[in-house]
Amino acid sequence: QVQLVESGGGLVQPGGSLRLSCAASGFPFSSHAMSWYRQAPGKEREFVAGIGVGDVTRYEDFVKGRFTVSRDNAKYTEYLQMNSLKPEDSAVYYCKVWYNEDRYWGQGTQVTVSS
Repeated sequence: QVQLVESGGGLVQPGGSLRLSCAASGFPFSSHAMSWYRQAPGKEREFVAGIGVGDVTRYEDFVKGRFTVSRDNAKYTEYLQMNSLKPEDSAVYYCKVWYNEDRYWGQGTQVTVSS
């Protein structure tokens, strides 16, 4: 079955960096687009960044120039490099894939940006 496991979250000071990973299994990773979402307390889950089959990337405006999404097809893993983090980036970050007309989410990893 499809499994997505996020890791790499934690507590970081404003201006710091984190690298999130999403380890995937149960589907042909290299032929599916992957994406990152986040959800802060009391807010709806929102799109952050995505990467397609041909490594075409897309970012929400609030992370452009600070976050970079990438993938390693050999490792079945998607990454999110987050630089210049701000307190408003604090949220649970999730990876997502559409496979066989179903949407799958990981369990999420907490990112807290605070001094």
